[in-house]
Amino acid sequence: MRNFIMNGKNKIFGLNRAIFQTINVRQRKEALTWNKHFGQPTVMQKLRLPYLGNCYCKNYFSTSATSFQNTSNPFLQQIVESSKKRTIRKRIKPTETQEDTGQENKNKYNVLAYATAVEYDLEKLVNGFKKQGLYCPTSMKEENLEDVLHVSARYQVGRDPREIYLFREGAVVFWNFRELERENVLTFLKSFEEGSYDSELVLEESEALTVIEINGGTKTRMTNSGVIYLNTEDPADFEKYAFSNAIAQSVKLAIWESSLSSFIGKIEDITEDLKSSGKISLSRQDVLRKQGELFALRHSINLSSDLLDTPDFYWDRENLEPLYRSTYNYLNISKRTKVMNEKLSHCFDLIELISDKLTDKHHIRLEWMIIVLIMIEVLFEILHFIH
Repeated sequence: MRNFIMNGKNKIFGLNRAIFQTINVRQRKEALTWNKHFGQPTVMQKLRLPYLGNCYCKNYFSTSATSFQNTSNPFLQQIVESSKKRTIRKRIKPTETQEDTGQENKNKYNVLAYATAVEYDLEKLVNGFKKQGLYCPTSMKEENLEDVLHVSARYQVGRDPREIYLFREGAVVFWNFRELERENVLTFLKSFEEGSYDSELVLEESEALTVIEINGGTKTRMTNSGVIYLNTEDPADFEKYAFSNAIAQSVKLAIWESSLSSFIGKIEDITEDLKSSGKISLSRQDVLRKQGELFALRHSINLSSDLLDTPDFYWDRENLEPLYRSTYNYLNISKRTKVMNEKLSHCFDLIELISDKLTDKHHIRLEWMIIVLIMIEVLFEILHFIH
């Protein structure tokens, strides 16, 4: 196979060198495949490009990009298309190597958050954890946090404690939990959920941050890169809560963003119908249902959550508010909420347009019915007059 490709690359491809752009890890693997097939080009060393395993990565090593793009070879076309795709910016979540290998970092672990349901029944959850016997639930009502449940593991695994923060709005935040234990807890929570979300959606919209424990005079903080530095000399329950509060809001917002994206996908056909034929395929009942979905989503974002303002809990706790605000800003919650409201406004405009058109259509139908009834009445009067 190697000889076939090597002998045919000038004849089939019409190139001495080809464009290859490495964007992410997946394309770096493609770079390994490329060098396995074509051999390592010596021009790489002249360009001083980064060395990855048995291959080099670069932006361009082509002198004939036009012929490369015009080729009918599917392998080359795949490379061209992959280089054109815009990379989606997404935070890198912890890998198995970071959190599930035996080589533990004593001062470093991960915090992960999920939004699994519309709401948790925290009162029943307390009894459930007590019956299970593996975790110790602690209510935070004394600090006016009636919608939060703090849970700590009874049995120590490693040096650092394992803790969970559960929020009534259906979000859970794990501190220093391995993947297997997280999955078991998430399965346990299903019995106490109201309006559970799809499992794939929950995992897709999760959030992960890195925690590094520090000693000495340095205060607990979050850096601009999203790393939490936690001072272990002071009690950290409320500091962890401040971080968890913002992370929980982020994953909940991510679920709402996904719901809005799904809604927008459903109404794309409607806009196409309006554009092409000017007709509406929805009934008035369908339009009212979609209006209800939009109002429910807007209510959740703007009225039932603290996405638009800092929660009252931090007003008299000056040491905790910066922790919450820094996490809030890092996760870009304010901008995401603004974008969500703008999208909702556009969706409302479209649905209201459709509703008005259907209402006008209904009124026209009623007017014609009245006209027909009047004509029938006139006809009867004429017949009566004749006889």
